[in-house]
Amino acid sequence: MLHLNNSKWNWVQNLAKTCLLTLLAVTLSLGLSAAGWNFGGKSSGLPAGNAITDGKVLLRNALPIDNSTVRELQASLEDIAYQLRANRRWNAIASDVSKASTILSERTDKLLASIPAEKQGQAQSAIAAAKEQIVQLRTAIENQDKAQIKLFRNQTLDIVGQLEELMVQQFPFEIPSEYSQLPQLKGRATVEMVTDKGKITIVVDGYSAPVTAGNFVDLVQRGFYDGLEFIRAEDSYYVQAGDPIGEDVGFIDPNTGKYRAVPLEVLVKGDPTPTYGITLEDAGRYRDEPVLPFSAYGAVAMARPESEPDGGSSQFFFFLFEAELTPAGRNLMDGRYSVFGYVTEGQDILRELKEGDKIQSAKVVQGAENLVQPTAQAA
Repeated sequence: MLHLNNSKWNWVQNLAKTCLLTLLAVTLSLGLSAAGWNFGGKSSGLPAGNAITDGKVLLRNALPIDNSTVRELQASLEDIAYQLRANRRWNAIASDVSKASTILSERTDKLLASIPAEKQGQAQSAIAAAKEQIVQLRTAIENQDKAQIKLFRNQTLDIVGQLEELMVQQFPFEIPSEYSQLPQLKGRATVEMVTDKGKITIVVDGYSAPVTAGNFVDLVQRGFYDGLEFIRAEDSYYVQAGDPIGEDVGFIDPNTGKYRAVPLEVLVKGDPTPTYGITLEDAGRYRDEPVLPFSAYGAVAMARPESEPDGGSSQFFFFLFEAELTPAGRNLMDGRYSVFGYVTEGQDILRELKEGDKIQSAKVVQGAENLVQPTAQAA
């Protein structure tokens, strides 16, 4: 479906697959079974609850932390968005803000309990900043100013996200040794990408996809993407880039002279480590949900040949999530491709990008220290 080069892969065949997958996705979203498909007797209905379609929320949820108080704080602020959509329930919004204020004021010790000693000062500053935002948020609620409520709520949640990141004590798992020759991102990085249509900010998540994220950040650091074109743009579906000029369809490592291939890498909710080298479908895990799903507009994922799970290299795509075409939780993209981050600013730019537009530049603006290069022996 998402392939590497028109000269290498059959567009007509893959387009037919796309149409089939979309049809199956719509069928499954209605809770029906697709004729001739066996899903192990499990129901194909949508997952319980509302799917999360905000990349920033997904990134906060993906952090490897265990502090119920900060998650409660996060949830109370996130609920405001739902209340705003539900005919401006001002009392409910005020209640959410009061709960958040109480947590920040009276349960500070529980928030700080998960913070390492060397980061306590940063955490206390973040809590103080969040309290200031709450004051402005309350004023906006009193004025029933929806735009200001959204603004201050988002700013407060950004601070909560910073607090949560301070709670991460160490990288949560051991990466298999067979990938030691590849760059790895042991944490997160922020990439600013300037295109012909404007600037995009991407948060790359190495906690959930360290090998895929490490490969991408390494290529950004090398300047690999500067000047490359977007080679495909499908409305309400995806825009793809990363195909180098010339016959090559991926990155040729100058140290080895060979195509750098990265494995399919998907971390499933509840699993201690990612699944490598096999799609969730082929693994029989049809209903398992990735920590980084394709349910947010601007999900960033690695492209690969359809028949080669470990064939990705430099080409990536921005997923243009549309609930009706690719329903969250049943879009048949989850578990097929490695999502390694989300666009957090500039989603409107994605709508403007067309085939032939260029990446003028891409640079790591935060988190470069989390990139771990392979040792000479491993390389």
